[in-house]
This record gives sequence, C-alpha cells and structure tokens, in this order.
Amino acid sequence: MAMNVRFDDDQTQALKKQAEREGRSMQAVVRRAVDDYLARNARDAMVRESAIKEAAKWHELLERLK
Repeated sequence: MAMNVRFDDDQTQALKKQAEREGRSMQAVVRRAVDDYLARNARDAMVRESAIKEAAKWHELLERLK
C-alpha cells in the first residue's frame, strides 16, 4: 500500500543526512524506524497484558501481604 508522509524542512534534512550516513535511501530509513516503533509497542503491550494478568492472578496474596 502506498502512503505519502509529509515532513517539515528540518525533518527532511535530518532524514537525508541520516540516510547518507547509513548509505541507504530515506525511504529505507523511515521503514526501519516504523518497524522499530511497531516492534517496541508490540513488546510493551505484551508486557502490560502479562502484568495485568499476573496481578489479577496474585491479587488476593498481594492484598494479604500489604
């Protein structure tokens, strides 16, 4: 799926410099950044869900230990 993303001038220049440093296209840098963002948020969501589940599981014990 195609998508247009608009960056301001400062973002465009920073992205261009980063792409040049990495020897990659600006598109490749943006794709990698999006992949990293999605993976990080997926891990965070999994940890949150696990913490909620475990807290519910051990709620009674935790209350007694207060």
